[in-house]
Amino acid sequence: QHNTKYPTLWNRHFHTNEPNFIYATRKLPRSSAGPPHSSNLFLLQGPREEILYLPCIYRNTGILKPDYLATVDVDPKSPTYCQVIHRLPMPNLRDELHHSGWNACSSCFDDASKKRNFLILPSLISSRIYVVDVGTNPRAPKIHKMVEPIELYWKCGLANPHTSHCLGSGQIMISCMGDPSGNGKGGFVLLDGETFEVIGNWEHQGEAVPFGYDFWYQPRHNVMISTEWGAPKALVNGFNPAHVQEGLYGSALNIWDWTTHKKLQRLDLGEEGAIPLEVRFLHDPSAAEGYVGCALNSTVFRFYKTEGDWAAEKVISIPSKKVEGWMLPEMPSLITDILISLDDRYLYFSNWLHGDIRQYDITDRRNPRLVGQVFLGGSIVRDGPIRVLEDPENQQQPRPCIIKGKRIPGSPQMLQLSLDGRRLYVTTSLYSGWDKQFYPDMIREGSVMMQIDVDTVDGGLTLNEDFLVDFGKEPDGPVLAHELRYPGGDCTSDIWL
Repeated sequence: QHNTKYPTLWNRHFHTNEPNFIYATRKLPRSSAGPPHSSNLFLLQGPREEILYLPCIYRNTGILKPDYLATVDVDPKSPTYCQVIHRLPMPNLRDELHHSGWNACSSCFDDASKKRNFLILPSLISSRIYVVDVGTNPRAPKIHKMVEPIELYWKCGLANPHTSHCLGSGQIMISCMGDPSGNGKGGFVLLDGETFEVIGNWEHQGEAVPFGYDFWYQPRHNVMISTEWGAPKALVNGFNPAHVQEGLYGSALNIWDWTTHKKLQRLDLGEEGAIPLEVRFLHDPSAAEGYVGCALNSTVFRFYKTEGDWAAEKVISIPSKKVEGWMLPEMPSLITDILISLDDRYLYFSNWLHGDIRQYDITDRRNPRLVGQVFLGGSIVRDGPIRVLEDPENQQQPRPCIIKGKRIPGSPQMLQLSLDGRRLYVTTSLYSGWDKQFYPDMIREGSVMMQIDVDTVDGGLTLNEDFLVDFGKEPDGPVLAHELRYPGGDCTSDIWL
């Protein structure tokens, strides 16, 4: 049936042979007074982004200043376009701000009392959690509340908070990576959505998993899936390959019953799936499948629901390159961040060591098709110290990435896609301890934010050479900018019920 109500959405993103055709053409719910949006398709038609929030980190840079939340102007019509227009310093040193989430998002759509006005900002190393008021003045956020580490330690036996998601209940759920002693422990902290007090653990006592990192839930299938990075005390100052053999890094997806909070299944991805990081369900809330990027051996697994449980299959593998002049004879691509476009058509991920971003058409869910690639720095630039001896993909070593006369240090890492799918924002910092080990030039010069133009019809990625935010020029010295977040929600923050 031809979709006459949403012709722009239809013409731009959907074709009758795509698996989400029926979902795309069904009647969409009307808007509500609660936090937008009622479906991923409504968010897809949201307004163009005007500002972005990014945590900026000084830990491991040698500069004794607090981390801060930067507000960046990305409105091309603005006189302060491509500039940091506000900085909110934290009241402590060496927090290691990392990822962020919301007090309310699309999972609260039916609750008119909920507003998306507080950004939840966990600190990966200090274990503090900051609650930032972005509702009063979105262009000048301010600290609303600080949850001290002792609250997590004593009430939950957890530390090193990472991913935060709002829940339909109004509570906030945050995954943690360790116990207070730095050992691996994958558990979840619940915050009250009004007072932001620590309520306790989401998981049952004794059911924390060996490692934690990211998570995503899908209520229609009564499931939550969490991933595993490693023990905080092993990764805190850098990566030691021996720690993998010592069992200090994870390799499994953990499947949980969303209603009862019980652990159902440990889905071991094996050596090929070592260090599974970002996990993304398809945005269609009826979909019982998604993808996870596995860093160490540079693979992407598709996970999916079967008759009785969940299973996973490898669908993408980026081959290592034989090199000289590096710490090991073979260099993996090191897949770090991944995301899925709001129409569930494209998958994007960054190869933090090789230095490229890739775009895959996932219309055929089991057989992703590479349709776009762009190099933005990395470890194998042709004028650098590392020489590629053998590349199974037969790609030439890329030229260094230069934007507005600046040679880009580091490599593409965190990603955020515009709601319409046409612009991909990229930052270069992974985590300060690993930045210092693999890209010391980025520690000296600071990270950057770049923008990629995306072909949403046929696929394709092109660097926007007129866009650059240089965090090497910050008032207190070069800083490491990490995750990107839009005030109104985006494809890595919102979950639909």
